[in-house]
Amino acid sequence: MAREPKTVYTCTDCGGASPKWLGKCPHCGAWNTLQEGVAEPTGGVRHRFQSLARSQPVSTLGDITAGDVARTPTGLEELDRVLGGGIVAGGVVLIGGDPGIGKSTLLLQAVDALSNVMPVLYVTGEESAAQVAMRAQRMGLAGAKVRLLAEIQLETILATLEAERPAFCVIDSIQTLYSDQLTSAPGSVAQVRECAAQLTRTAKATGCALVLVGHVTKEGALAGPRVLEHIVDTVLYFEGDTHSSHRLVRAIKNRFGAVNEIGVFAMTERGLRGVSNPSAIFLSTHSEPVPGACVLVTLEGTRPLLVEVQALVDAGGPSPRRLSVGLERDRLAMLLAVLHRHAGVSCMDQDVFVNAVGGVRISEPAADLAVLLAIRSSLSSRPLPRGFIAFGEVGLAGEVRPAPRGQERLKEAAKLGFSVAVVPKANAPKRPIEGMTIHAVERIEQAIEAVRGLD
Repeated sequence: MAREPKTVYTCTDCGGASPKWLGKCPHCGAWNTLQEGVAEPTGGVRHRFQSLARSQPVSTLGDITAGDVARTPTGLEELDRVLGGGIVAGGVVLIGGDPGIGKSTLLLQAVDALSNVMPVLYVTGEESAAQVAMRAQRMGLAGAKVRLLAEIQLETILATLEAERPAFCVIDSIQTLYSDQLTSAPGSVAQVRECAAQLTRTAKATGCALVLVGHVTKEGALAGPRVLEHIVDTVLYFEGDTHSSHRLVRAIKNRFGAVNEIGVFAMTERGLRGVSNPSAIFLSTHSEPVPGACVLVTLEGTRPLLVEVQALVDAGGPSPRRLSVGLERDRLAMLLAVLHRHAGVSCMDQDVFVNAVGGVRISEPAADLAVLLAIRSSLSSRPLPRGFIAFGEVGLAGEVRPAPRGQERLKEAAKLGFSVAVVPKANAPKRPIEGMTIHAVERIEQAIEAVRGLD
């Protein structure tokens, strides 16, 4: 009788294997990440442990000549901004996002634009060739020089790469591929790790710029083993609500450029279009100033953005709620304690809701001052003056700490017509900015007094 295949439980986070199911991974400590699969044979898999890069002799760091990396623009300015200027020969990019958010649309546009300057290949594993052609026709793309392959077998794809010799290739998506050398199903930890390693090795050896499309889990993280993000050179995340027309592409990792850079796109009938003035997306249009709204100048990578922070303070019950959208909830609770202790503004019996307009996520602490002023404005039912901005980190002692690159933030706000600013004293410009009145403060009490003087 044939022996039943041996099963093994593999962690989706670290790739560690266990002979039986456990609630907690014994390798990385993650909970509920072990998934059942077929154990792979021990023979014939030695190639997995080969280095992804060609071996080099030992040399002295000071003797190595390092030059600028040559880049090829994709034809989409916002995508080039996130990538650091364009694609790099031999570079591997992993892009993830929710279903239907526009990953395939953006990459099809990039492939069509790059086909005019270099040979390209689009490998689709989720759609048929006819479906891709229909989408290109709907977007108005000619695709006269775009080579297309509908395939999910890794060995066939590698043979096509060797025959076509493209300079740019898109794999849509990595979770649909499988290798004949493994018996597990497509999308399993072993298949994703093996296919990604083989494709990355091929990209480094041939100099082909490769883009891998990845699925995301319900928590928003990239599906598959965590090692997938370590193998590639650049990791991009698509952000945004599918019910909104605006999309953000954020760089989480980039070996060839700055991290936390973002590109802003608008979804249209003809595909994704770059937004030249993204601050207009995140600012609400009020005919008159309203209570609880404060404009913040935040920094995303190298780009200053103006985002409106809205706060609503309402009568609560014995257990008041604290809810924030786009900002950290724990930080909101801390800021409310600072506002009560050092500025004498109490919200202990009030429901407090804070929202960042436009669906943007603000993670930097420079938003603290704007959040506190918006809460105070809503509580007192007094709107902040027209053309008002604020930024600065607030400490537990009530001090207002400086934000990085404050001069660029103020210049961006002045360029868009804002005339009044409350900023940390360390960010006050040495030379006055034309058309802008700046109030430099050191403590939260001074910021509240400065706003009261503007009422």
